[in-house]
Amino acid sequence: MPYITTSDGTEIYYTEHGTGRPIVLSHGWPLSSDAWQVEMKLFADAGYRTIAHDRRGHGRSSKTYTGNDMDTYAKDLAELIDTLDLKDLILVGHSTGGGEVVRYAAQHGKGRVAKVITAGAVPPIMVQSDSNPEGTPIEVFDGIREGVLRDRSQFYKDLSESFYGANREGSDVSQGAKDDFWRQGMLVNLAAAYDCVKAFSETDQTVDLEAIDVPIFIAQGDDDQIVPIGAAAEKAIKLVKNGTLKVYPGAPHGIYGSYQETLDQDILAFIED
Repeated sequence: MPYITTSDGTEIYYTEHGTGRPIVLSHGWPLSSDAWQVEMKLFADAGYRTIAHDRRGHGRSSKTYTGNDMDTYAKDLAELIDTLDLKDLILVGHSTGGGEVVRYAAQHGKGRVAKVITAGAVPPIMVQSDSNPEGTPIEVFDGIREGVLRDRSQFYKDLSESFYGANREGSDVSQGAKDDFWRQGMLVNLAAAYDCVKAFSETDQTVDLEAIDVPIFIAQGDDDQIVPIGAAAEKAIKLVKNGTLKVYPGAPHGIYGSYQETLDQDILAFIED
């Protein structure tokens, strides 16, 4: 299996399909590159070199105790992209992965990144504060940490319901999709899963968004129960220089079903524009 070894000795797993202009996909918490299986094939079939990696601590990458923070995630991504010498590249990030690609583009990607796409992404900042009243109270994130520590297996099963909107009337989310969320979550080592909560909720990426000078497509469902749209996409679009916002009515946080089909076509259209 393909790996790179970062400057601090962490092994980062990645997978790739196809040839052509590169697209790099960054997954959400607590998932892995497996979350992008549909997009890996779809984008490769459309003529792109499609690459996805497992964030440190997640999936098949090293089970890290240190470096589980947004700065290091972006640095790991930079080392992967530099090793593969990717240029004119498209970055796609979901949830925590949205934060990762935004920080990479702002701090490492000058001259390499052509376009950025985020979906249900955490920037500018999730946690509630006096300056971010639309955010999520810190007690919610404390609850996530407690759930991961106490019984992560059951916690991930429970979280899959709101992640995919399976708790909404009329939902058609399959048991298989929820089971796969649990499967991927169980691959994250506990320290990495725990520390990533702070990374995705308390990292202020206002300056990162302001620094991005390439076109960025910001996508989010208006029924996102994990990352509130009022503290995320609706704020992010006001901070970027060259952004396009699309809100998907009724769509949850997880990329699934008709939302996934529409989003994937919108991503391809944005890339090809």
